[in-house]
Amino acid sequence: MSGLERWISRQWDHAAEMMLKSISPVAIVKERPHFGQVIVPKPGSVVASPVLAAYDPEPDYFFHWYRDSAAVIDALRLLRPELSKADSLFQDHVRFSLDLETLDGRVLPDDWRAAAQPDFARFLRKSTDDAHGMAIPAETRVNPDGTLDITDWPRPQHDGPALRALTVLRWGAEGEAADLLRRDLAFVLHRGGRPCFDIWEEEFGLHAYTMRVSAVALSAGAPWLAERGESEMAQRCRAEAAGLEKTLDAFWTEEGGYIRSRHVEGGAPGKLLDCAVILAANHAGVTGPRYEATLRRLEELFLAAYPINRNLPAARAPALGRYAGDKYYSGGAYYFSTLGAAEYCYRSGDAARGDAYLETVRAFTPQSGDMSEQFDQRTGEQASARHLAWSYAAFLTAVAARRGQ
Repeated sequence: MSGLERWISRQWDHAAEMMLKSISPVAIVKERPHFGQVIVPKPGSVVASPVLAAYDPEPDYFFHWYRDSAAVIDALRLLRPELSKADSLFQDHVRFSLDLETLDGRVLPDDWRAAAQPDFARFLRKSTDDAHGMAIPAETRVNPDGTLDITDWPRPQHDGPALRALTVLRWGAEGEAADLLRRDLAFVLHRGGRPCFDIWEEEFGLHAYTMRVSAVALSAGAPWLAERGESEMAQRCRAEAAGLEKTLDAFWTEEGGYIRSRHVEGGAPGKLLDCAVILAANHAGVTGPRYEATLRRLEELFLAAYPINRNLPAARAPALGRYAGDKYYSGGAYYFSTLGAAEYCYRSGDAARGDAYLETVRAFTPQSGDMSEQFDQRTGEQASARHLAWSYAAFLTAVAARRGQ
């Protein structure tokens, strides 16, 4: 067994163990005294990180993001052969997600704003009156106790329900999961092609990630609906998916040789070449020459930009970040970006290149196996949120792709 194989075996166990800490973290109590909150998570919630931080300096990721939670629950599916409680965790997640549909920002307690300390009032959202009905799945994130996020966070965001629909389809949509799937498909049908905030919650516009997972969710959901006699809804899903695919064709830039990540009026040009495009391909389960060309351009970008990518050993691929000029925390490489490249390579049949990306992740993962959100572009030291659930999930899905799962 090679050194890489031995590391994969050890890291699989550790990644699974650490990811599970973010799923139904009911034993962890999160206090936000500046906002007058005490958060006790409910079963089925998924926090982006179980670490209790408050931008001190690590970010507060103790929220249930729709997108992150779907990616984590999709990775949980890979643990079913070895984890007896996997199915019950999935069912808890389905029930938690359905319960969120009843949220209504028009009926919050009158003192929610007064509970915040004066210095922190500026971080509160201006109103919750528009948070009800179909706006709830577009909330970007909620508290893991099933209450609304009262902070002034970028919203709406439309990728979460699409990704969750794909996750539910892969698990098997029966009973309550079928109810959730119908709700998510209805949301995607109405919102998948509308402007929203991007995967990084930074720019408002049309985004390749959101539209890609939306198009595939609708295409995959249509036959499921048709099999249950819901032919009209199925046809609407097919038609909307076809429209999204046509729009996505325009994201390809022949001159640049890559798929643009966004159409944003006045947006930052440096964000057009973005690893979100490769993540979209993985999450939607697609491949193709345009995605491979985009990955090559991303490799060129980060080879030149990151000091940790200089003088790379022959067995390693470059560590990847999000986009050019990223300033968030270290502005460095992300585990889920680099692992996403590995997963894409495995799925497209380039196993050697996939292994080269895994060797890079191995080089920047400490002996403990712990994974944060980033590793610094200069030093390789971990940065931003510790124990990011998405980082562990990305490792599991990359290795699963390597094994042909």
